[in-house]
Amino acid sequence: MFAIIWPWIGIGAAGILLLVLFCTDGLQANRSISRWLDLPWLVWLGLAACLLHAFEEHGIDLRGVPYAFRGAMCAALGYRDPISCPVPLSFITTANVGAVWGAGLLSALLARRWPAIGLSVFAIPLVNALVHIGAAVGEGRYNPGLVTACLVFLPLSLWALFVAVTRAGIAKHALAFVVAGGVIFHLILMGSLQAYLRDYIGLWPLNILQVLNAFVPAALMYVGTLSRPAPPPRVVPPPPGASPPRRKASARSRARPEQVDSI
Repeated sequence: MFAIIWPWIGIGAAGILLLVLFCTDGLQANRSISRWLDLPWLVWLGLAACLLHAFEEHGIDLRGVPYAFRGAMCAALGYRDPISCPVPLSFITTANVGAVWGAGLLSALLARRWPAIGLSVFAIPLVNALVHIGAAVGEGRYNPGLVTACLVFLPLSLWALFVAVTRAGIAKHALAFVVAGGVIFHLILMGSLQAYLRDYIGLWPLNILQVLNAFVPAALMYVGTLSRPAPPPRVVPPPPGASPPRRKASARSRARPEQVDSI
């Protein structure tokens, strides 16, 4: 039952989150600037975008088809009948709930203290948007999730990356880890599904892999950015002709002469 109703729970949570984001400033880290320039606020907005996108994929798509993404995935894998398609519902549930409700929520909660971890929320949406757009161009038709991918995922992800580099002080090389996290997530996602369909792994290993895979973007961001040692302080040489700095006198040398003689 949960495998069917979780998109509806998510759309309700997205509505509440959007109200909090746009009607209050409780999720804004820096209230002296525009919320659109506040990276933690954008991370929470990215989480809401993931919930909206999941509903278009697994709730009701643009054509009014319920749980349409699984049927489209089965067709892409060569299974024309979605009822007899061996792609398990639990695979889709654990992949989405783990990535958004688990890793995504944790990254959003950590965004104020570790902005780079918060930025990892956009790894999956950015690559996922490109996958949806590429499939639409290749097939010449709509696929479940395409609208939110084009109108929400792609522009919001690109804007968040821009704010992260120009306003939040995140190094440019961190953007490569965002893209890499999204790519690796999708490779593990589809690779593990293929392993299950070919009977290399069972259902439980497949589902556990999806939960662990959800944390790959945040872990990669940590390894690539936060775990790096701080660079040594830069030593500025004195200008030519400048006298060397005077050494600080010790307590013994500062003592009065009579005190020194008496020692």
